[in-house]
Amino acid sequence: AFLPAFVYSLKVSPLIEKISDHKDFKKLLRTRNNVLALYSKSAAAAESSLRLLSSVAQEVKGRGTISWIDCGDTESRKLCKKMKVDPNSKEKGVELLHYKDGAFHTEYNRAITLKSMVAFLKDPEGAPLWEEDPEAKDVVHVDSEKELRRLLKKEDKPLLMMFYAPWCGVCKRMMPSYQQAATELKGKYVLAGMNVYAAEFERIKEEYNVRGYPTICYFEKGKFLFHFENYGATAADIAEWLKNPQAPQPQAPETPWADEENVVYHLTDEDFDKFIKDHSSVLVMFHAPWCGHCKKMKPEYEKAAEFLHVANDSPGVLAAVDATVNKALAERYHISGFPTLKYFKDGEEKYTLPHLRTKKKIIDWLLNPEAPPPPEPAWEEKQTSVIHLAGEDFRESLKKKKHTLVMFYAPWCPHCKNAIPHFTTAAEVFKEDRKIAYAAVDCAKEQNHDLCKQEGVDGYPTFNYYNYGKFVEKYTGERGESGFTTFMRTLRERDHERVGKKKDEL
Repeated sequence: AFLPAFVYSLKVSPLIEKISDHKDFKKLLRTRNNVLALYSKSAAAAESSLRLLSSVAQEVKGRGTISWIDCGDTESRKLCKKMKVDPNSKEKGVELLHYKDGAFHTEYNRAITLKSMVAFLKDPEGAPLWEEDPEAKDVVHVDSEKELRRLLKKEDKPLLMMFYAPWCGVCKRMMPSYQQAATELKGKYVLAGMNVYAAEFERIKEEYNVRGYPTICYFEKGKFLFHFENYGATAADIAEWLKNPQAPQPQAPETPWADEENVVYHLTDEDFDKFIKDHSSVLVMFHAPWCGHCKKMKPEYEKAAEFLHVANDSPGVLAAVDATVNKALAERYHISGFPTLKYFKDGEEKYTLPHLRTKKKIIDWLLNPEAPPPPEPAWEEKQTSVIHLAGEDFRESLKKKKHTLVMFYAPWCPHCKNAIPHFTTAAEVFKEDRKIAYAAVDCAKEQNHDLCKQEGVDGYPTFNYYNYGKFVEKYTGERGESGFTTFMRTLRERDHERVGKKKDEL
């Protein structure tokens, strides 16, 4: 549809789709999965909104669509009626509604600013920006590397900068205290915040050693001095620390399990073989110091060991191996997750036992050692169209594909288990398309820990979309097959549209 003459004089972006017919609007919603529609009571009422939305359309080009329906003209009035929208009832005569995956999603009720609207269209289900919170008015919100450099150069007062990611739970929990401190300390100190999650901020993350979120840096006269690491801090804690800022104290290391008082036999690369030969029935728990499931199981394992230790006719002994220290053993027995329980009989490995987690189950099983039910094959062992990636080949593999949706997961995570069949089916749908890949990374594997951290994985599952190996955005859509396929189909439709446009231009 043609835009009115006055619209061109306003330099309204041709990216805004003016629609007056109900069928055309339905088609738009069917072919685009992220649409912000401006309904206005007249063309004049839409003027200021259209100015702003022209800039928004430019920023979200290829990721979101903006349409305009002027309910004041005769043809469009029918469309507004059918959509049950009446901008006349609104104070400014305009209404902004968002449509997602072909259906109404929500009324846009966040800040009417370029930044907020762009953030909303990039992630319609995401939380509002930090600066949209009126309580955060005294936090200095930094948007770009240029702004950060300017702030550090001109600011004489001591400055605390929180580098954060909008989805990070620890950041969200800390923000209220941080913004309260910003208000209480205003004039003496500057508290600032910067969302550095996007790939464009890699240089800043490297410079200030941002390895996780939040990373809070303390500056004096533009010079970085220390990291602030008390993420449970109250506003009073922050104020107290700023009176005498100091580098974080090294934490007292946890006492290794082997050094604690217990009757479990702790084995090493050196003495393992001899111990297994000397004891005819041994259950061995391969563990890692950081593993939460191991810590949970430890008291049960120790109680079982004590019971067996004093039993007259003990059916076996319990041993443990720290797989992060005794790497030769971990490699020999292919330990990839923790805890892993293996049973040895007369010096030979006999079974891997995934189901023994309590004192009772351990003792009952040792009294009658039977083969466990066969384990379900791991996701990567099954024949599917999902590509399984590891740290070393991650970036190289992604560079070969135009569009890749990567699922970062842990095999034990229930949400991941629910999503895996849907993700696998979606990969099957696009298996013939050489430009598309659905990939997965098992973050529970030690060799992937750094990769998952570097890619901003803060919980499981995390879905990231990459274009020729470059991170573009977090996928926050539905975790069913249709969500995963619609996302990819939209990208491919856009590609075909661009190719079509280029051919038309030729």
